[in-house]
Amino acid sequence: VQLQASGGGLVQAGGSLRLSCAASGRTFSSYDMGWFRQAPGNEREFVAAFRRSGSQIYYADSVKGRFTISRDNAKNTAYLQMNSLKPEDTAVYYCAAGTRGRIITTAVRNPGAYNDWGQGTQVTVSS
Repeated sequence: VQLQASGGGLVQAGGSLRLSCAASGRTFSSYDMGWFRQAPGNEREFVAAFRRSGSQIYYADSVKGRFTISRDNAKNTAYLQMNSLKPEDTAVYYCAAGTRGRIITTAVRNPGAYNDWGQGTQVTVSS
């Protein structure tokens, strides 16, 4: 699966951004997808994910209530709506797909469980 993330930018604290992840190469609804982020000097961390069925959605505690993950199967695109942004949300954001089969629940937040990655999009939140 090829993934193309976009929508990053510079925003003031309290603002909003919507990231998009366009997918190609395989039926969009046949794999689990997630969003991760990585700030300089930090490990890549989980942000949000949804099951291929769309029936289960997961969020990191740090973004719960502020970020919303969604998908449009007709457009083969996943979204991450980010509201009430904080300076600590500054990072490169990546979308990822788990195309080797269903990711077990305990691994959904583990970047190693995803085998296809987009190129990342920079999000910078100024204070």
